Amino acid sequence: MEEQFVSVGGYNTRYLDYGNSNETLVLIHGLGASAERWLGVIPYLKSKYRLIIPDLIGFGQSDKPSIDYTIEFLSNFVFRFLGALGIKKANLIGSSLGGQIVAECASTQNGIVEKIVLVSPSGMMKRTTPALDAYMLAALYPTLDNAHTAFSMMVEKGEIQQKLVNDFVTRMTLPNAKLAFLSTVLGIRNSVNFEDKIRKIKSPTLIVWGKQDKMIPVEYASPFMSAIKESKFVEMPECGHVPHVEQPKKFSEVVSSFLDHELVMNANYYQ
Repeated sequence: MEEQFVSVGGYNTRYLDYGNSNETLVLIHGLGASAERWLGVIPYLKSKYRLIIPDLIGFGQSDKPSIDYTIEFLSNFVFRFLGALGIKKANLIGSSLGGQIVAECASTQNGIVEKIVLVSPSGMMKRTTPALDAYMLAALYPTLDNAHTAFSMMVEKGEIQQKLVNDFVTRMTLPNAKLAFLSTVLGIRNSVNFEDKIRKIKSPTLIVWGKQDKMIPVEYASPFMSAIKESKFVEMPECGHVPHVEQPKKFSEVVSSFLDHELVMNANYYQ
């Protein structure tokens, strides 16, 4: 892996850097995850884009300070991270929590964000689900059994990669990992005026959702589509919450088509 570290606001931040294209694609992981969650798509995207994949502050191998992990703080972190790398223009992809962060970034209209891809984003769902409860339990009590149960509910089909389970358990036992996780959960729940914010998004937007998502059901795509005028929607059959993990090749084709202006609006891409 092309692993590097950079100081962002005084905090050591880990990221992966692949490719040398002039077009930059920044991939933002979800709650409790790390840059490794995107490894499956790298072989399909690195020839066309420079891929920048950080561990968000509070997660992975990045620093985990004792602070309030609000959505505003995390979106500002993304901008500071890009500034530290000297990136002035980028397409952003975010999964789950990462999707909410990317949407928040795009709503500010600061000139850095070009196109965005939201993958089963959080922000609209105000209740819990059994899959989310299982994931919370695995984060707070990170045993292999709890993590395997949570990941089994997160995906629709296929064998769970043991490395994903092992890495999750290892990350959640790092100092301050649980604090950052819980603080972020509170930040999501206490986020206000999110729908009003994303109505300001002018960046071309692709919303990707697994049809069988049990963590954040696909019904929550509708308010995103209604609020973001320049949005396209793709539902991926036989996928749960993380289509980039479950079907990385197909997911990468969808993303590339969107970035290359070829995707048909509101397509059910793989029927």
